[in-house]
Amino acid sequence: METLIGLSPILLMFVIFYFLLIRPQQKRQKAVREMQSNLQKGDSIVTIGGLHGEIHAIDENTVIIQCGDGSKLTYDRAAIRDVSNNE
Repeated sequence: METLIGLSPILLMFVIFYFLLIRPQQKRQKAVREMQSNLQKGDSIVTIGGLHGEIHAIDENTVIIQCGDGSKLTYDRAAIRDVSNNE
């Protein structure tokens, strides 16, 4: 019984660590994966490098982004950070 009482602060620390750090990170990763899987042609996006553009074409792993000056760039789907469908 004394061993359990001695280990309780360490166990409590692990439980708090899980709920404050690990679980929220898993939720954010799930939301990012869902956003990247729901990309559609015409979506206004921002890449992780800060490039703003619109999706011109989309493939299984790549996205062709049309920039404001008309140039088209190819990026991996994982490079998309944010989507805003403001027309």
